[in-house]
Amino acid sequence: SRQTPAINRFRQGDPMDEREANRTWESLRGAIRKIHSNQASSLSFEELYRNAYNLVLHKKGELLYTGVQQVVSDHLKTVAVACTDCVDDRLLEVLKQQWDEHKTTMVMIRDILMYMDRNFVHQYRKVPVYEMGLVVFRDQVSGHPKVRGRLLQLMLEAVAAERAGQKVDRILLKHIVSMLVDLGVQNRNVYKEDFEIHYLESTSQFYAAESSEYISKNTCPDFLRKAESRIEEEKSRVDAFLHESTLEPLCRIMEEEWIIAHFQTLIQMENSGCKAMFAADKVDDLGRMYNLFQRAHMAIKEVQEVMKECVRTAGQEIMQDPEKMKDPVSYITALIALKHKYDHFVKFSFKDCQNFQQALKSAFEGFLNQDTRAAQYLTLFVDELFRKGIKGMREQEVDTNLEYTVTIFRFLQDKDVFENFYKLHLARRLLTNRSLSDDSEKLMISKLKGECGHLYTSKLEGMFQDIKLSEDLVKAYRAHPADAGSPIVLSVNVLTSGFWPNSTTIACNLPQELQECCNRFQSFYLQKHTGRRLSWQFQHGTADLKAVLGRSRHELNVTTLQMVILLLFNQQQQLTYNEIAAKTGIPPDELKRHLMSLYVTPKVKILVKEPAEHDRSKDPWSDDVFVVNQAFESKLHRLKVPLVALRGAAAEIPMPASSSGAADVPPTVEEDRKHLVEAVIVRIMKSRKTLEHNQLVIEVTRHLTGRFHPTPVLIKQRIEKLIEREYLERSATDRRVYNYLA
Repeated sequence: SRQTPAINRFRQGDPMDEREANRTWESLRGAIRKIHSNQASSLSFEELYRNAYNLVLHKKGELLYTGVQQVVSDHLKTVAVACTDCVDDRLLEVLKQQWDEHKTTMVMIRDILMYMDRNFVHQYRKVPVYEMGLVVFRDQVSGHPKVRGRLLQLMLEAVAAERAGQKVDRILLKHIVSMLVDLGVQNRNVYKEDFEIHYLESTSQFYAAESSEYISKNTCPDFLRKAESRIEEEKSRVDAFLHESTLEPLCRIMEEEWIIAHFQTLIQMENSGCKAMFAADKVDDLGRMYNLFQRAHMAIKEVQEVMKECVRTAGQEIMQDPEKMKDPVSYITALIALKHKYDHFVKFSFKDCQNFQQALKSAFEGFLNQDTRAAQYLTLFVDELFRKGIKGMREQEVDTNLEYTVTIFRFLQDKDVFENFYKLHLARRLLTNRSLSDDSEKLMISKLKGECGHLYTSKLEGMFQDIKLSEDLVKAYRAHPADAGSPIVLSVNVLTSGFWPNSTTIACNLPQELQECCNRFQSFYLQKHTGRRLSWQFQHGTADLKAVLGRSRHELNVTTLQMVILLLFNQQQQLTYNEIAAKTGIPPDELKRHLMSLYVTPKVKILVKEPAEHDRSKDPWSDDVFVVNQAFESKLHRLKVPLVALRGAAAEIPMPASSSGAADVPPTVEEDRKHLVEAVIVRIMKSRKTLEHNQLVIEVTRHLTGRFHPTPVLIKQRIEKLIEREYLERSATDRRVYNYLA
């Protein structure tokens, strides 16, 4: 039956004497002991709360507080004995059980003494009842000299066993850790003092030994996988049973022992380090290295430097490969493949990290700008692409190829050299109608405009505009009476001199019927456009001739100058070299080139050179006689006569100069650079009025970097020229300061 200690009721406000207070306390002490002995079901908690309330109300709070503290302490002394007598294998389990029971009993005691907590404890700044129970448990049980050390040792052994691959009771360990955390009251961090410090120290020692041993016996990728695995294990251990505050210092230790201590060895490891992984396309392993090394800034910088070195080495191999130097398409294709390879690393291994993107850009710029070969070869690559390469490609494939081209273009510092050669090749494609797609040509120009602005591509766009206007002009001319009844079909491209590459006009005496045809077109054009002047560029023209050679008829596609030579044979069966030179008026070098093309090419040997004694030399002599080859045979009806390249003569579109890499900037580009530098200097000085020399050099360099990198020497030379022409003057007080002269 339910028993309640008998205590006489008294009215509110009646004084409580010492005897009554002691009797009330004894009743409460008995109740607490029953709670400790798991007999709480026989108690009336309402009655107990009232008794505690009365003691506090009648100023007996000190009696109640010290009494409760003593009862709890006495009980925990017996608990401590049970723990100290317990064998090691059972200690954690017993401690967990006693801790759970202690928390349960302290909750009950706290509920009984709730009024004391709110008033007496608060007023006299005592430790609240529940916390007081934790402090006593900490001092007498978990902190007992025969428990504390064993507890730490057992926990560290459990962690060591789990690291060795054994199964441990994680739930039990989690409860013990939770106990240590809960005991951290009253400015004490029991978890840290009694466990975490020792745990971190043992972890550091364990992984210092393991990582050193592992790196001596394994490859870099294997070590990285092991490091990643161990770091994840330790993180999962924190999630499973350690306190979250351990994660940060634990990660620092793992980074120190697995990464910072070994990153240089890993990066430089022979046959499996960073260079070997780049060479073998180990995207995943490099990604793992990046993820691990992110924790160490210096390690990431080292990887970036190795990547730059690998790119530079591969780039130099391409630039010095004799086979690739002979083949611009192969050369640029190799560069694109190299860029694509390392783009893949940057994207998938290094997560598009901006620092790696910058390192890749720096590496390419370093080896590509040693000379102007890359700029020239890139234009040849594009030329080949538009003349042959894009045939059969889908629109997306064309765009991808052009994007690769622009990617290499971005690395070039001499963008004006690229522009110069691009104009030459584009002019040839447009004038010979050799481009496979105008849309692709315009797409390329739009990409260049996106990179360098509209001024960079204005001349290129003007060239296209000229071709379009010329088509409309020729249509109008053919519909005009001036062209009516003419047996010659004339097509003319009227080119704006400022847009197209500069070229020397080659003199030529046209046959009368052709000259008349040209005169009619010129009159027609000048009637429509007064004030303009036409200059005929015969060296860029082509002609289709109908020819009877022996017993066969053919249609010959020749240059305008070749046509002029061949038409002479309509009047005479044979002509000497001197006669051809006199009648055509073509300069000697050009005549030699165009004439030789008609008799040295085996498949289109239109003319025959006599006498035979000069055959040892293919070059024409002054007394050589030329006749039409009546024995000519070909299965083809339409024949193109190619131009031969003369030894020692400058090519129409020059190739990069030397195999050693010292390709010079073309003279036309050098001249343009002088004008550009002067224009920028004047523009800056007009705005600033007065400027010191070094500041002016910096400003000019900044303005021109998008086209080329001017040298300080070039800038100084142009400043001197502007001073001579009185655009600038030196300051009277400081010769390094310039003033603008309006």
